Amino acid sequence: MKRINRKLSVILGVLLFLGIGVQGVSAYRGQGGFGGMSQAGTGLTSLVSQLPVQDLSDAEKDAVTKMIEEEKLARDVYTYLYKVWNNSVFDRISQSEQRHMDAVAAILDKYGLANPVASLDYGQFATPEMQELYDALIARGQQSLEDAMQVGATIEDLDIKDLETLLPQMDNDDIRTVFQNLMKGSRNHMRAFVSYLKAMGSNYTAQYLTQAEVDTIVSSSWERGAVDKDGNPMGGFGYGRRGGRWSTR
Repeated sequence: MKRINRKLSVILGVLLFLGIGVQGVSAYRGQGGFGGMSQAGTGLTSLVSQLPVQDLSDAEKDAVTKMIEEEKLARDVYTYLYKVWNNSVFDRISQSEQRHMDAVAAILDKYGLANPVASLDYGQFATPEMQELYDALIARGQQSLEDAMQVGATIEDLDIKDLETLLPQMDNDDIRTVFQNLMKGSRNHMRAFVSYLKAMGSNYTAQYLTQAEVDTIVSSSWERGAVDKDGNPMGGFGYGRRGGRWSTR
């Protein structure tokens, strides 16, 4: 198993180099992120504080509460799978998911909303539905490394679908910006898991998105740098700082 993991790590390293370039590989290998997500929590959380305070609809309150639990699901499952398989893809993406949680938590704090997962340990969830999903995912993920990669792709599939559904209902600039960046990160994470599966001679079958949507994501280029509330690149603003300026890796 260790020999297989080393081989897959080399293959993924090549895929990452071809897909996202030297800066992206640096973020992946040295700073625990995929596709420029190394400092997502720091940069995105800071951006949340800079955007205006706007009235919240009930739909927006519900969406932010839902997404922090969903990001926790991803973080906790990947943390668990890293302990089972000792494969760095789970460790690095779990760190990215923690930063996603931090960004959503910044919105909750900004508007004085209760954080439903603040006092919960790893593997514990506020809603029965999320608890059941977590239990089912780790049960599958511990069966084999291939199953674990399938679980990772499934989580990102769910995240993207939910964010696509929620975004049209969001008016606030800060919520839309965070959600767009979370969705971009999930697309990169899906690319990573599907790359691993392909290296293992396996494929991922869409569970929430259509298969055509999944195929379009995984066949497209890795995405770097922050995006705005409409999903467009933000120019000079990126995740992390290099030499006193924002990086756009």
